[in-house]
Amino acid sequence: WKITGETQDSLPFILDGYGNVVHTHTVNGWHQQSVVSVEGVVDTEDCNGLVEGNETLPPAFYLRQTDLTTASDSVKALVEPFHKDTGAPRLQRLHDLMGAIRDQVDYELGATATHTAAADVLAKGAGVCQDHANVFVACCKVIGVPARYVGGYLWTGDDVDSTAGHAWAEAYVPDLGWVGFDVANRVCPTDAYVRAAYGLDSRVAAPVRGIWYGAGRENLDVHVKVQQMTAEMVQGQQ
Repeated sequence: WKITGETQDSLPFILDGYGNVVHTHTVNGWHQQSVVSVEGVVDTEDCNGLVEGNETLPPAFYLRQTDLTTASDSVKALVEPFHKDTGAPRLQRLHDLMGAIRDQVDYELGATATHTAAADVLAKGAGVCQDHANVFVACCKVIGVPARYVGGYLWTGDDVDSTAGHAWAEAYVPDLGWVGFDVANRVCPTDAYVRAAYGLDSRVAAPVRGIWYGAGRENLDVHVKVQQMTAEMVQGQQ
């Protein structure tokens, strides 16, 4: 990864409590805009949704509820059929839950705000990928399944620019570990997914967060482009 700001060639970073790499960018003084550029080459592998990596927190930590994943009556009603022990393996029940959520929540740009709670998403019946992920996390916690939100990127097969990254969820399955569920697309993540950060909800794993002081208003413009690279393209960047 190469992460730069207009005043810094490279941004300092730390590891947060989840294990995410967090870069910091500070502009001291009056300014009208702040630009952060991120680019990189990532090797990915299709692991059928299974997540490999060093965990900093036990699965039980991800049973904690947040403002965005509160178990409202609507959330409990949606997940009730999956709370009963039907004899089906947990993995199968989670796949079925993913489909049930997608049936209830249409994909619609502009239907929700940046941090709309899962209960409000269900009430609207529409949202985007981050809303699908938050609802999935909220439902999993009701039935005692540790779950977390994941932010990253998705290669869709074309090279057009996007105005946002992608989001999905992960649930803990005994004897398997963490498994990814992309509710918006009704699939488990493949090698087309780039996993960047994870946490209890979309607010924790937001790709960019900031604090500013002074008068005026703020606007955020995002441009994302994900493309598949050939070996020759990779060598040309080295």
